[in-house]
Amino acid sequence: MSIEQKLVFYRSQMPENVRLVAVSKTKPNEMVLEAYDAGQRIFGENKVQDLAAKQGLLPSDIQWHFIGHLQRNKVKLIAAFVDTIHAVDSLRLLKEIDKQAKACNRTIKCLMQFHIAEEESKFGLNYEEAVGILKSDEYSGMQNIQISGLMGMATYTNDIEKVRKEFKNLRSYFDSLRRTFFKDKTYFREISMGMSGDYKIAIEEGSTLIRIGTGIFGPRNY
Repeated sequence: MSIEQKLVFYRSQMPENVRLVAVSKTKPNEMVLEAYDAGQRIFGENKVQDLAAKQGLLPSDIQWHFIGHLQRNKVKLIAAFVDTIHAVDSLRLLKEIDKQAKACNRTIKCLMQFHIAEEESKFGLNYEEAVGILKSDEYSGMQNIQISGLMGMATYTNDIEKVRKEFKNLRSYFDSLRRTFFKDKTYFREISMGMSGDYKIAIEEGSTLIRIGTGIFGPRNY
């Protein structure tokens, strides 16, 4: 199947409230443009240098999402254009995003990354850490970030029920934080979970952003 055909397939699997993030990491601009010409506008990258290079050469109406682990000293390289940062896992990172967004006179949408998988290699907050950030004086003083929801990655396993349980946990964290901190905030609505191998379960458990790379562009190039 062509990239366009794959996009049509994935979109046909998704309800109206779910958006597709085409993960273009390691892929050449020509493939991104092929997806763009097929109507895709949201793309995800996990390396700052790659994202900055692509943004300067590709159409200006692409909505770029940064989906990888982000180092604080790299935020300034993408602050002028990035739409959403999926993996905010500390107050220090959030403060830096706010600082760099202010310097660019804009607001950056952020998702708090939760550690929901068993693998220790994955980054992310637990519930108490997230609450601590949202209760902090530093957070209350931020004016150039908008926490729009949560992000999490399930354990890489064939155990469907384990994956489902982890996605359910993320959804429960989302519901609890919304009730406590974002009750009247319509922008707090995103749950970024689900990739090529588990997106159907993620949709069933409430995901609003599905991150698919291999399923659209083929195996990663390293």
